[in-house]
Amino acid sequence: MRTAAIQRTTKETDITLSLCLDGGRVEIDTGIGFFDHMLNSFATHGGFGLEVKVKGDLYVDEHHTVEDTGIVLGQAFAQALGAKESIDRFGSFYVPMDEALAFASADISGRPFLVFDAAFPQARCGGYDCAMTVEFMRALAFNAGITLHLKSVYGENSHHITEALYKAAAHALRLAVRPNNSGKPLSTKGVL
Repeated sequence: MRTAAIQRTTKETDITLSLCLDGGRVEIDTGIGFFDHMLNSFATHGGFGLEVKVKGDLYVDEHHTVEDTGIVLGQAFAQALGAKESIDRFGSFYVPMDEALAFASADISGRPFLVFDAAFPQARCGGYDCAMTVEFMRALAFNAGITLHLKSVYGENSHHITEALYKAAAHALRLAVRPNNSGKPLSTKGVL
C-alpha cells in the first residue's frame, strides 16, 4: 500500500497528516474553510486518501498553516512513493471551472521545481489569501521532489481560478503516480 503518515510540530503549526495514493478517507481540518475546500478538492480529484489536522497560528495569518501543510503533504508524497518504481511519472491535465481554465503538468523526477503563472483578480477567498496558492504548491513540489508547472490560462473569479489550479494539480499527480508493471523507475538513468 502506497501510504505515509507524518506528524510535524513547530512553534507555528502542529500538523498530523496521512496520505494514501490509492484512495481512502478524506477528512480535512486546517482552521481555514476555503483551504479545507481546496484540499478536499485536491484529494477527491487526485483519488487520494487524505486526512489532515492542522493547528496553526491563525492569529498571525494563514501563511504558516498553508505553507507548512504543503511541506508535510510533499513529504508524505515522497514517503509514499519511495523509490518511485513502477509509476507513470508524468501527468498533465486541464481543468475548466466556469470562466476559468487551469493547466498543470507534473514530473515525479526527484528534481524539485515549480513554475507558477497565475494572477488573482480578487485577493482573498474567504479567510484564504490567494497569494498562498503559490506558497502551498512550492512547498508541495519541493518536499515531494516533483517538477510542477501550473498555469491559469484565463479567468475572472479568484475562487474559480484557485480551485481549477488545485484540481489540475491533483489530476496531473493522479496520472503521474499511476502504477504500471515495469518494476523499475521510468528513467534512462535507472533511478529517480
